[in-house]
Amino acid sequence: MTLKTPQQYINDIRKMKIDLYMYGEKVENYVDHPMVRPSINAMAMTYKLALEPEHEDVMLATSNLSGEKVNRFTHLHQSSGDLVKKVKMQRLLGQKTGCCFQRCVGMDAFNAVFNTTFEIDAKHNTEYHLRFKQYLKYVQENDLAVDGCMTDSRGDRSKSPGEQPDPDSYLHIVERNESGIIVRGCKMHQTGMINSHEILVMPNNSLKGNEKEWAVSFAVPLDVPGIIFVYGRQSCDTRKLEGGNIDVGNQNFGGQEIMTIFNDVFVPWGRVFMAGETDFTTMLVERFASYHRQSYGGCKVGVGDALIGASQAMAEYNGVSRASHIKDKIVEMCHLNETLYSCGIACSAEGSKTAAGNYLVDILLANICKQNVTRFPYEMARLAQDIAGGAFVTMPSEKDFAHPVVGPFIKKYTAGKADVPIEHRQRMLRLIENLTMGTAAVGYLTESMHGAGSPQAQRIMISRQVNLEHRKNLAEKLAGVQENKDVDWQ
Repeated sequence: MTLKTPQQYINDIRKMKIDLYMYGEKVENYVDHPMVRPSINAMAMTYKLALEPEHEDVMLATSNLSGEKVNRFTHLHQSSGDLVKKVKMQRLLGQKTGCCFQRCVGMDAFNAVFNTTFEIDAKHNTEYHLRFKQYLKYVQENDLAVDGCMTDSRGDRSKSPGEQPDPDSYLHIVERNESGIIVRGCKMHQTGMINSHEILVMPNNSLKGNEKEWAVSFAVPLDVPGIIFVYGRQSCDTRKLEGGNIDVGNQNFGGQEIMTIFNDVFVPWGRVFMAGETDFTTMLVERFASYHRQSYGGCKVGVGDALIGASQAMAEYNGVSRASHIKDKIVEMCHLNETLYSCGIACSAEGSKTAAGNYLVDILLANICKQNVTRFPYEMARLAQDIAGGAFVTMPSEKDFAHPVVGPFIKKYTAGKADVPIEHRQRMLRLIENLTMGTAAVGYLTESMHGAGSPQAQRIMISRQVNLEHRKNLAEKLAGVQENKDVDWQ
């Protein structure tokens, strides 16, 4: 069994030489950059918990490829129980980090590419599935973090990839030769990209028969020549450059979003898992999206647990925890959060075996899960802000609190209950700000809205999956419009 320690993982990332830009400058040592390090810490937690015996049941799994114990983030789900444990693992990590821990997209991509390539091979007599199994064994044996990569820049949204004025608006193959393919394009909003060892690329959407060059899936190391990374700007992100830790809110952890530019990148055939099979792009996109929409019933619930805890703490620090309306608001936050978790568990428990052998979530319930995630965290954030009071956005800076002249006055007038240290209240207010408005809000609120597809994408899938004719027949039988043979005993 090969399981990396957090330090081994960080050492791996430190060894990679990549072209990364931030604030108009090239960044050489990004591992120790104060803007980047919190997100690396969040990813490192996926390695740390896997080594702790009390978390082994959810963090580890037995590989169907090798028979060895592997980190669940590299695992192919072998049962509905595996799908349930995935959600429990994600909730645990959300609780521990209070942010996006950035390894879920790769896990969801593994499972979607695995079962889709099996079906491509069965129809087209290709060898993508064998290649992918060999690749995944390599990932498991080395306990690698892999970033699943789907969202293109997309250009004019009214046009398909083949109709775009600029064909690079969607990543595509620009050349094929005996050794492999060369690709060009840009993948946007890539969560945890520069914290990963490898990139697993998938097409962004369903494609037509004349759009074969855009129907491409492959894997490359992060430091392959031709890839340029641009770090995404987040709210309140420069607070990490100010020194101190109170105003940051979440001291040690944070998320990361990257623009990833593929500037004529070579991919050897052994790492190509789709190259022109447009008839399977819908399957791959829908299966990946369903796995990833399931994920939100775990990760966002874990962050929600942290937000509920912060709200309860602030209520106590302010001396209002016994007020009935405060209790009711926290109960409502718990109700919303557990509803999301229930959806994640439900689509997992109702999962089924694919032709390839791994398990797929119930697609309808996974989309119901994510549709709720586009709404409930926003209401939870509103309630948390209500409980916290206005100070979470008007409080003076950490440096003002330490100032010899104004500091004593600030502490005097920002005090809550007498038995609560002023700094505790200060820290908790900043955490709520971080979770609902700052850098963590990107991985909680904005990701809840747009991650794994927009709300409309889930509604489209729900409309496809729901059998309305069946439901109409049920009603017509009950109403006597149709003959009801179920009551033949009368």
